Amino acid sequence: MNSPLLAAAPWWRPATGRTLLIQGGVPLVGEYPISGAKNAVLPLMVSALLTPHLVTLRNVPGNLDVAVLAALLQRLGCDMHWSATPAGLSVTLCADRLQPRDIAQDLVTRMRASVLLLGALLGRCGEASLPMPGGDAIGLRGIDYHVAGLRALGATVEIDNGMIHAAAPSGLQGADIVLPRPSVGATENLMLAATLAGGRTTIRNAACEPEISDMASCLNAMGAAISGAGTHLLVIDGGRPLGGAVHTVLPDRIEFGTLACAAAITDGELLLPHARVELLGAAASLLATAGVALQETDAGVVARRGADGLQGIDITTGPYPGFATDLQAPAMALLTRAAGASAITETIFEQRFRHIDELRRMGANISVVGRTAVIRGVERLSGATATCMDVRAAAALVIAGLSAAGTTTLDGLDHLDRGYDRMTEKLAACGARITRIEEG
Repeated sequence: MNSPLLAAAPWWRPATGRTLLIQGGVPLVGEYPISGAKNAVLPLMVSALLTPHLVTLRNVPGNLDVAVLAALLQRLGCDMHWSATPAGLSVTLCADRLQPRDIAQDLVTRMRASVLLLGALLGRCGEASLPMPGGDAIGLRGIDYHVAGLRALGATVEIDNGMIHAAAPSGLQGADIVLPRPSVGATENLMLAATLAGGRTTIRNAACEPEISDMASCLNAMGAAISGAGTHLLVIDGGRPLGGAVHTVLPDRIEFGTLACAAAITDGELLLPHARVELLGAAASLLATAGVALQETDAGVVARRGADGLQGIDITTGPYPGFATDLQAPAMALLTRAAGASAITETIFEQRFRHIDELRRMGANISVVGRTAVIRGVERLSGATATCMDVRAAAALVIAGLSAAGTTTLDGLDHLDRGYDRMTEKLAACGARITRIEEG
């Protein structure tokens, strides 16, 4: 797998070591730059398929998901030119010779974001066939909202033997679409398709996450006409010719929240350049109540433990501006050390508690009733051997390991690499005793 990744993303170098060793109990102190948002850059890269002109993305995070998507787009005929600067990675994409039938099935099944190829390829080429997308095993995450919306735009969509076949030989036409619930992926897919569809499309009950607004900003810079981003009503006047654009990816609010938790649980102090508190939504005030102090400065956000220590809180995940489901696992790791009891109710993904058994190995006191986890804070965690089960669970286990007494050994590091740009190296630069080795 490394060969196609290196060809498409020459900056990608698989991290040495399949096992992560963490000697806990050391406060994190220093500067940890927040990368571009993983959840924003993937749909932005797919957006470049809508035009034959050059699209340049700046502040691209160098993680495994970006490398896999780059390889997938290259197989579709999209050329990419990468450059590395002190400000981070940039990529210029050119999809002037798109081949919609050249889907790399092995790559599609590795990542959930590949489902966005449906909307992009239908809009640009009038057809798309790909396997059911992969990604984290955190719930059903069906594509029924995507399919219903694309059919409303005039596409025929069939699912047969694990393959999705979609076609719109006469082109897509604008429609009034109502999503049963705000879905980020469905909103993005329908935005892509509607941008090149004839006429006006309205998406009601649309997701309003910051990554949706970032995508709309880039598409508008390319010549699209999208209004209402950041609200539950999106209006797309489609069919306009698209040109190129230069766009800077917004900072990763999930990485920001995760590192703020890491600073607080280790009783350290981190300067987080590029972090933006307003992107956290409800998580900002909830983390503050839990004892995560965030101070905005000209150089970035300073994160530390509050004067009153860590305190138990109740969290219910929800669509933005609610508490992000992607921050649920890191917050749970933080709350394992908080005074009193906490409760976290997961409303988005039904299998997003898979990290709980791994935290229990480290001495966490967590019980589960339905979709609610009750966490009773303990005096300390103890190092243990654990497995990263998904991207956000991996970050949670790193946080717990940084706080634990003794050595924590983690495997399943592909999940960590998928979501975070050089997390191990950046933590080590802040004093963490963290090392990757070949064997545990």
